[in-house]
Amino acid sequence: MSTKSGFIAIVGKPNVGKSTLLNALIGEKVAITSPKVQTTRFRITGILNDGDDQYVFIDTPGMHKPFHGLGKLMDKSASEALLDADAIMWVVDQTFKASDQIILERIQQAKLPTILVINKIDQLPKKSDIDQIIVSFLHVHDFVDIIPISALESTHLKHLKIALSKHLVQGPHYYPKDYITDQSDEARMTEIIRERILYYTEQEVPHSVAVVLESFQHFPDTNKMDIDALIIVERDSQKGILVGKNGEKLKKIGSEARKEINHIFKVKSHLSLWVKVKKNWRNDPNTVSKYGYGK
Repeated sequence: MSTKSGFIAIVGKPNVGKSTLLNALIGEKVAITSPKVQTTRFRITGILNDGDDQYVFIDTPGMHKPFHGLGKLMDKSASEALLDADAIMWVVDQTFKASDQIILERIQQAKLPTILVINKIDQLPKKSDIDQIIVSFLHVHDFVDIIPISALESTHLKHLKIALSKHLVQGPHYYPKDYITDQSDEARMTEIIRERILYYTEQEVPHSVAVVLESFQHFPDTNKMDIDALIIVERDSQKGILVGKNGEKLKKIGSEARKEINHIFKVKSHLSLWVKVKKNWRNDPNTVSKYGYGK
């Protein structure tokens, strides 16, 4: 039997559930999720091996109008993902709006088979709402398939995978069978820490944060890890919010991140966190690159 593979870009506005969908398709957590917009900051590859078929999903930052240097890099990353793809999944959760036009234009420029994925159907008040969403998108683009799903509840993901399989190309697989992502363990750990920050901070803090691993040691004999991570914010006030009274918020973030790292990597870890202020870091290209974005 011949093997097939393909790159599938997942695009959409911020907070439509792209990363949740990626994790549901892979069956494991490879991308962080949160209720905050702009959770994903760079391209994340998730790999699904299904018999002789290999799906390589590219989760992208939400396409949006950027307001700072980091935002411009995120938007560029999302657009460039289309250059590497064999097909596109456009994930939406409501009727077509004027703000969808920027994504539509990039999809039209890419000239790739595009599947419209209507997510969060479990949250719609009535089934007829799905029809309204479909009708609103029908006139803007010629989609090869339209699939309503719930990524959170894994509803209709089998139908989605069948639709995607039509766009795989015969040839060798790009990744070994045991791969689920091309991210390094260190990168995944920093994202797990940032995910906990997103959950426990409000207002401007989540979007001003970067996480950098200062040191990382794994001791195979005892299956333990020592992890030191630095959290960067832009203002002293943000540092105060993040640390919390008597350091309680930072301790909570560290405790939950450590549990998640232990669960995903099947280890026992010791995690130490520090917070540092780097003013206006998101508009400094050298600092943005240093912190791992735009690579």
